[in-house]
Amino acid sequence: MAEESVIVFCAHSDDQILGVGGTMAKYAKQGKKITTVIFSYGEMASPILKEKHIIGRRVKESQRADKIIGGSGVIFFGLKDGKVGQEIYEKDVLSKMIELVKNLKPKKVFTHNVDDPHPDHRAIRKAVVDVLYETDYKGDLYAFQVYTTFKIRRRNVPRLVVDISETFSLKIKALKIFKSQFNFYAFINWVPLVSTLVRDFINGINNNCKFAEIFYKVNFGEEK
Repeated sequence: MAEESVIVFCAHSDDQILGVGGTMAKYAKQGKKITTVIFSYGEMASPILKEKHIIGRRVKESQRADKIIGGSGVIFFGLKDGKVGQEIYEKDVLSKMIELVKNLKPKKVFTHNVDDPHPDHRAIRKAVVDVLYETDYKGDLYAFQVYTTFKIRRRNVPRLVVDISETFSLKIKALKIFKSQFNFYAFINWVPLVSTLVRDFINGINNNCKFAEIFYKVNFGEEK
């Protein structure tokens, strides 16, 4: 029997760990194939390093973090940080996404939340919805958060609650790999790190476990 496939589409190299890291690690332990697709190298993460140096570091960090959580590989599309929404169409990234979905046949797909304030995150979510609609995808699409909490209006949307108590330590270990992101010069980026740890703890309390990640199911047919 073929292993179950899961794809995580995200903007930057730490987004998947912040939003889905514990779940990815749990699914990997269950024998699922976890593929991470990162659209940008996040070259704007450091104001002091040259672009080629920060790109090299972030690729290596992503690969190391992926091994920690038991992932099956990371794919970079290499779009310009801050211009993802524009370059998705200029560089025909949609066709690459369609090919991935058709080849991997994922049971679950994870991507950014519709309420996320980051323009790159919103652009990727739209692209994922477009691709899944185009491919007549029959699996489930779930939204994760990085910078924001889900708004009250989304509380009636079906949820997926994943107990990550046993893999929370792997999530933390993977997050610590991203030294190019969480440093003194990029201190503002500690905000999503701290908020996601607090969120996982509160989610755990509300769901009778130590730590949990919560995702909202997306009806991509209705969004089209």
